[in-house]
This record gives sequence, structure tokens and C-alpha cells, in this order.
Amino acid sequence: MKIGVLGTGNVGKALAAGWAAAGHDVVFGSRRADDAELRAELVTAVGGEVAVADPAGAVAAAEVVVNATPGTASVPLLETVGASALAGKVVLDVAVGFREDNSLSHLVESLGEEIQRTFPEARVVKTLCTIDSTVMIAPDSLEGPSTLFLSGDDADAKRTVSGLLHDLGWPPEALLDLGGIGTARGQEHYSLMFIALAGALKSYGFSVKVVRPATS
Repeated sequence: MKIGVLGTGNVGKALAAGWAAAGHDVVFGSRRADDAELRAELVTAVGGEVAVADPAGAVAAAEVVVNATPGTASVPLLETVGASALAGKVVLDVAVGFREDNSLSHLVESLGEEIQRTFPEARVVKTLCTIDSTVMIAPDSLEGPSTLFLSGDDADAKRTVSGLLHDLGWPPEALLDLGGIGTARGQEHYSLMFIALAGALKSYGFSVKVVRPATS
């Protein structure tokens, strides 16, 4: 599958490496596409040659667009690409918006909802924003099974994203479909708990598991 990864930070690099290793065709989208130093960083992160284009070029070439940009900059960046370019595309949104004081930028409407509202013909699925980039591509690094969440209005898009998550090592039983894109608020707001847990555990390498009531 052709995957366009918007964002060249830790999350974008990790996901690109994971999907490239699984055999997918990955292209990074960056405004610094001609920066030789950036290209060298991406080659090192992915472990081999990698395609880099501007955001519009990465989206045009992709079946799935991954938003791994800073959450406060995501919509403006996607607007430079244009609604028509995103129409019909699966948009896997990983981002969470933080202000400079580390408070959430999206308190009433989640970023996932804002992307879906701004680009109504895109097929937005929120996932992966409740874990660190190191765990995203190595769920087997955890002591036991954990839960990964999906939010989105398009069932086919969620099936596509679920397949990509499986390719990163997440088994079907780990995935919990929360429902429509409105449920992305819960995923994004969990980031505050994530930060608190990271401080308590002195580590970002953890996840959570939804434990159901015992049956008699």
C-alpha cells in the first residue's frame, strides 16, 4: 500500500520505519523536502532509502495519508494540500494539539473531528495517539497485551487502518473500535493521563488495557 506520512518527527519516522519493514511503499511529506540533512535523518530512521516530497506530492501519491504533524499545525498544513486532494483518501490521524503551556488546544472539538469537518470528503480515522512512538511499532515490547483505540465514521477506512495496525504487530484482539469520530475526544484527552502516568512510571514505554467484567 502507498502511505504518505506527513510529519518527520519521532512519530512519523517510527511509523514509516514500521510500515516500510512490512513492505509498504512509504513517502514522507515535508516542507523541507530538499533538505539534505533531513533526508539523511530519514534514511537513518527508516533503515534505507526513502522517498521525500512536499506535502501535496506525498498526499497525491498515497492511498493512506498519515497526519503525524504537531496538532496545532495540522489543519493549516492540510489546507495547503487542499480538500480536493484529500477527497476519498483515508486519513490516519495520530496527532494531539498542545499549547505552549502544555494544555490541550482542542478542548471541545477534537483535532480528529476538526480534520473531518474541514475536509468532509476525507475518511478520517483517529488512532495511535494514546501511546509513545516506540510502542506504536513494537507492541510486543510490553509485558502483556494492551488496547489500541480507533475512532471514525467510515467503516471501510477503519478496516484499512486496522490492517495497517496489524502490520505494526497489533493483533485483532488489541483493537477497540470506539465508534464515530466524535469519540476521538476521549483519545486525545487521554494524553493528559498519559503525561501523568509517564511521570509516575519514569518512562513512556507503556500502554493501557481495557479490562472487561469477569463472567460467571
